[in-house]
Amino acid sequence: MVSLTPPPSIYLFPSRHSPPPLILHPRHLHIRLHPPATARLKPPSASTLQPPSSSPSETPYQPFRPPPPRTPDLSPDAILNTLSNRLGRWYEYAPLIAVLSHSYGFSASSIEESTGISGVEQNRFLVASKVRESLLPSLDPETLAFFDSGGAELLYELRLLSNTQRAAAARRLVDRKSDARGALELARAIKYFPSRKGDRGWEAFSYTSPGDCLAFMHFRQSREHRNPTDAEVWLERAAEEAETDAAKKRIAEELQKLLGGGEEEADDPKREIVTVPVVRLKIGEVAEATSVSVLPVCDANEGEIVDAPECGAQGEFGVVVAEKGWRKWVVLPRWEPLLTGGPSMLAVSFADASVVPWKANRWAKEEPILVIADRGMKEVEIDDGFYLVCGENGTLAVEKGVKLKEKGVEKCLAGVILVVRPPREEQDDQISDEEWE
Repeated sequence: MVSLTPPPSIYLFPSRHSPPPLILHPRHLHIRLHPPATARLKPPSASTLQPPSSSPSETPYQPFRPPPPRTPDLSPDAILNTLSNRLGRWYEYAPLIAVLSHSYGFSASSIEESTGISGVEQNRFLVASKVRESLLPSLDPETLAFFDSGGAELLYELRLLSNTQRAAAARRLVDRKSDARGALELARAIKYFPSRKGDRGWEAFSYTSPGDCLAFMHFRQSREHRNPTDAEVWLERAAEEAETDAAKKRIAEELQKLLGGGEEEADDPKREIVTVPVVRLKIGEVAEATSVSVLPVCDANEGEIVDAPECGAQGEFGVVVAEKGWRKWVVLPRWEPLLTGGPSMLAVSFADASVVPWKANRWAKEEPILVIADRGMKEVEIDDGFYLVCGENGTLAVEKGVKLKEKGVEKCLAGVILVVRPPREEQDDQISDEEWE
């Protein structure tokens, strides 16, 4: 038994000079009369018999945690202030546009209203910043510094190229100190170079050289001009851009031939000089053209040539109006030869290019073509011109003017002004999934 008699220092009876009485309950004494049953029954374990480890390698428990590092203010007001005042480089504040859109629900129009950055500029900044990020492992800081000021317009044009192509193109832009238009031309030349395989002179240019790709584009454009002066201008531009010796040699040969000092190609002694431009339509070229032509398409028979409607653009919006309904139409960039044509122009579809009287290349029997003709040119006048006539068995044919004159033919169905080859997409021109932004 434990005595509950209070200790001598505790007074149960108050006095005049003593503090107020303290009434105690047995629970205040924290006296456990009997230990818990579990304590009596639990056997001692080996871990309880060993002293706690005090290894110096163990980190003692620390309830204090240091505050997290200070993060930049990404509140909407701070972001809008940064974008409105263009605080920092363009590639530093460009990602903030995505933060406003994804985290705070801003639309492109609301961002434009608050910051003055148009929707087109917002997209350009975002895409260009990702292109720049992909170039960080490939370019040195000095080269990247070229794009610090106004570089968004340049890098945006490289978006459809692979990482390797982007790095080579970026170095080319820095070397030539190109502007946005130059960047667009270079990117297009690199992207579409593989699809031009089979074109005349293609094998002399190197795909790994951005300058050669651009030079070949100018080389090809020189062949689309009837005027020798215009062709010479494009060849001179090609010579300025070419980098490899093979490309420079091929351009020099073409220049020499154009100026009358060279010989015709010896691959085919019967090859004829073609005065009608032959062009290959590029993928996406119609979408990127500033103006287009809408033409009715006819099958290769005389009846459809006669029945095809005349059409033209009317009104401030350039609405195409045809005199009657028609089943098939084609939209083409408004190339220079199409500018001189009238409302009687049309496109005739042929299954292959063997219908033309010249021997161009192996592609003549491999792919379909569109022959653009003008029904307003019914007189056979030009010896080197080409005309659409009714051939044997009622089929259509393209004949040279001098040959028709020899046969005594003075009238034709239409005069040929252009031959269009279809767009071609090679496997090498594709971008792998890993290289997409």
